[in-house]
Amino acid sequence: MDARVSELFGSGNGHCSGSQGAAPSYKPGNGLGVASKKTSAKSKKAKARFSRNFKPSNNTPYLPPEAEEGNIEYKLKLVNPTQNRFEHLATQMKWRLQEGRGEAVYQIGVEDNGMLVGLSEEDMRASLKTLHRLAEKVGADIAVLRERQVYYDSDMPRKIAEVLIRKVPDDQQFLDLRVAVLGNVDSGKSTLLGVLTQGELDNGRGRARLNLFRHLHEIQTGRTSSISFEILGFNSKGEVVNYSESRTAEEICESASKMITFIDLAGHHKYLKTTIFGLTSYCPDFAMLVVSANTGIAGTTREHLGLAMALKVPIFIVISKVDLCMRATVERTVRQLERVLKQPGCNKVPMVIGSPDDAVTAAQQFALSPNITPIFTLSSVTGESLDLLKVFFNIIPPLSNSKEQEELMQQLTEFQVDEIYTVPEVGTVVGGTLYSGICREGDHLVVGPTELGQFHKLTVGSIQRNRSACRVLRAGQAATLALGNFDRSLLRKGMVMVSPEMDPTICWMFEAEIVLLFHAKTFHKGFQVTVHIGNVRQTATVEAVYGKEELRTGEKAVVLFKFIKHPEYLKVGAKVLFREGLTKGIGHVTKLQPTAQYRPSQGGD
Repeated sequence: MDARVSELFGSGNGHCSGSQGAAPSYKPGNGLGVASKKTSAKSKKAKARFSRNFKPSNNTPYLPPEAEEGNIEYKLKLVNPTQNRFEHLATQMKWRLQEGRGEAVYQIGVEDNGMLVGLSEEDMRASLKTLHRLAEKVGADIAVLRERQVYYDSDMPRKIAEVLIRKVPDDQQFLDLRVAVLGNVDSGKSTLLGVLTQGELDNGRGRARLNLFRHLHEIQTGRTSSISFEILGFNSKGEVVNYSESRTAEEICESASKMITFIDLAGHHKYLKTTIFGLTSYCPDFAMLVVSANTGIAGTTREHLGLAMALKVPIFIVISKVDLCMRATVERTVRQLERVLKQPGCNKVPMVIGSPDDAVTAAQQFALSPNITPIFTLSSVTGESLDLLKVFFNIIPPLSNSKEQEELMQQLTEFQVDEIYTVPEVGTVVGGTLYSGICREGDHLVVGPTELGQFHKLTVGSIQRNRSACRVLRAGQAATLALGNFDRSLLRKGMVMVSPEMDPTICWMFEAEIVLLFHAKTFHKGFQVTVHIGNVRQTATVEAVYGKEELRTGEKAVVLFKFIKHPEYLKVGAKVLFREGLTKGIGHVTKLQPTAQYRPSQGGD
């Protein structure tokens, strides 16, 4: 789907103000192809606005031609298919669902070349009925996202429909998307998550966030200092599944076919290292930047936006607390955000969401184009526009397709350790993300590197995803693994659990091509910084700056870093983010200097 879909389905409620010389604002159109002399002029303007993306052939509205791959299927009509045709259509639906990892979008009334022909009321009813039968056959459910009228070679209006097909989960394999929640302190992040996941509105004094806090001091101050996880489920029909109907996380997982895992990060500047660790190690699919309507862009908001962009995490914005201020104040905050997003460093295209149609368009555009930035304005107290955010979460597709997932699963097992716990009657438990391969109960892995560069053997006990038991863990999924009586003192954050056949590269020193984002003085040999690379967080010394004596703000160079505590497992190409006080920089690993090769240790099992 591209800009033409929004032209077709847009409601015209989205609005943004443009500014000369800046990135264009995104504005859903007025229903391209809906016959009326007034709208035809508007649609011509809309076409001109997107002329950089495509060349319209004539006045007939159309979508881009259907792609062989991907989870979007065009169907002109599905009226009374023969048995053979029905079987063929069912196989086709399975393929599209597999491509979308359990989700597919069908455009009914559209030819394969993208021409919007439309159907009569009777044919549309029959086509949707056939689609329902097909979905039942493959074990999926359907939900009509939206319908529109088009005029094609006749004066009579005809209908086209956009339908979401979602597979009913089997064997706990729900679609799981991770959303990092960013924003300044007191912007309402935890309260918004409390309202979304608990299903009850806030009382204006922070009641909704109490269930999310992990420490007593967080409850006392009302400020998040640690990383907490909350889940919001959607069933195969697109209905919300949360704690209002389900008592436990297991019940939510059982009835949900799509799961949004929110990673609630800290807003206060003194917990910035925790926020960066959450962004680098938990591999979020998307980032949600929460901005308070009454304070606008303040405190760490710019910094969090910059971090998400540096790590190339697609970002959307939620303006909260609109119940506290006048409409003019909310609009001023929106304009302020638009200005920041359109700056040359960002080059984003803001899209203000004003209706369910806008939310559907935004969700589909957002996954395809990294520049589209949806902006929601809502209240956790009155519940205003909260439904639009839920529609967005329900429809937003995964970034990686099934082919990329399959390729990762074919590789050797690599699990990144982010959290370590000791659970009574269970023993040592580690939490993290499976970067590649497949992990099953009873698998024999090695964990390391230790300070001496060694790896210890261990056996995986039970596996849990979102607090419910899971037998098989696939690449890209986050989980906790029970390790039984394995000695916790041998573990630390930043370690990896890998397949014994892998020959992991352990290094004290590595080279990285970096850009210095900000530095008060000069950056030179001997300077110490805290380096974040995936789940690795450690202080490193600058051993050499190649080709230059020193670096200033905005300059690029290849730098040799040396860890000061213990060696780490790294990969070439991994993103590097480093900081020290006001000093900040980003880059990627270009070369490793292995000092110790993998040496298995017999201890710890």
